[in-house]
Amino acid sequence: MSESSKLSRRTFLRMAGLTAAGALAAACAPTTTPTEATGGQAPSGEKVTLRLWSHQNPSFVGANEQLIAKYKDQNPNVEIKYENFPYADFITNIQTSMAAKTEADVMEMFGSWVQSYAKGGTLAVVDESVTTLAKAQELFYAAPLDGYVWEGKLYGLPNEYNLEVGGVLANKRMFDEAGLTYPPTWASWDELVADAKKMTKVENNVMTVAGFDYVTGDGLGFLFWEGILEKGAEYFADDGVHLNLLTPQAKETVQWMYDMANKDKVVDPLTFNGDVNWVGTSFFQGLVAIGYIGPWIVPEGRRNYPDFKDPWDHVESPHFGSERKFAADSGWGKVVSPNTKNIKEAWKFSAFMTMDPANHRQWNVATGTVPALKSVAEDPTLLNDINWLGPSLKVLPYGRYVGMLQDRDYIWYTVVATHITECLQNQRSVDETMQLMHDEANALIDSKIKA
Repeated sequence: MSESSKLSRRTFLRMAGLTAAGALAAACAPTTTPTEATGGQAPSGEKVTLRLWSHQNPSFVGANEQLIAKYKDQNPNVEIKYENFPYADFITNIQTSMAAKTEADVMEMFGSWVQSYAKGGTLAVVDESVTTLAKAQELFYAAPLDGYVWEGKLYGLPNEYNLEVGGVLANKRMFDEAGLTYPPTWASWDELVADAKKMTKVENNVMTVAGFDYVTGDGLGFLFWEGILEKGAEYFADDGVHLNLLTPQAKETVQWMYDMANKDKVVDPLTFNGDVNWVGTSFFQGLVAIGYIGPWIVPEGRRNYPDFKDPWDHVESPHFGSERKFAADSGWGKVVSPNTKNIKEAWKFSAFMTMDPANHRQWNVATGTVPALKSVAEDPTLLNDINWLGPSLKVLPYGRYVGMLQDRDYIWYTVVATHITECLQNQRSVDETMQLMHDEANALIDSKIKA
């Protein structure tokens, strides 16, 4: 899958993996003999060995290690060999090992990739002894679960509801200095922009503080899909496969983003964007008053900027129209190889990680992510452990899965984020941008359909 240079959550995870402690290059080679696609299970009491693969983000590694130890305590006949890789290597490993049928028994996979792998026949269907699709639909929110469904079959179990909708980071010091109400209670985007304009700072024609930074690889996509849906349109074409990015609502949404940068001037898209001052780092350096980014960034910001002392919160963001409607990714979760020798044990372990409410919650708390399991997200005591999740938890019922984009990262980053950023930087007009995105997205979809 391709990826834009615009810094995104996936790019950030790759970069974080490069700085993680420990040399894990040796983990790139399979540590067990390639398994056969028996679909069987070890006899009762016999020692079972499972391999788990994940990317190398420190928070995710720690969460997985804790739950692996817990599972092994409860299942002494099961040995779990955990291998984690720098993000880019992780993706390459999955693709090359699947071709050779040497992949791990269980893999931590980003949910919005799952349909493409399921379509290619490289993932196992969830064992019905673990759950059925109907039961899973009762337990999980639709947005994260639907990415794991292909042609009516369930191919994995989500740990996370991935979204950047519903909340923004807000710097209390900057609100106080501007004489603004804090925490803000914006009734509209216009009110947010009005506040942002009062906190934007420019010195010698250079923006030193962005009032509202939304120019990120993930954020531009989330705002784009949300704007289209809340304005009453649909981004899929009538065939449900291609995209229609030429609706008046799509254009209005990009025009709104353009105006914030070029008319209201709450962000300089040349100085503040995913390639330069990314909101995930610039907010925690005191360079952004309001930052549009998912709640997953909070533990990363705290870890990477321990000296940042400004008081801040994750506060509710406004929306278009009378009700919230948005498209979201299917976040990280667990999938199983069809080539494992111990498919029932692999699914049992995956369900332990994702379907047990206590374990699901433990994983979310350790990683700072939003739960995909309804019972965990709806438990008010969750905010005792992740106190910044409040705005995100309120919007979860209103999201839908973004849909089968054929190549999610290419559409989201290379088509949408890159070209909208170029538009904000005045490299081309809004009309030209809409046509370019429409044409490139559908050309990609056509190439995948014909492949």
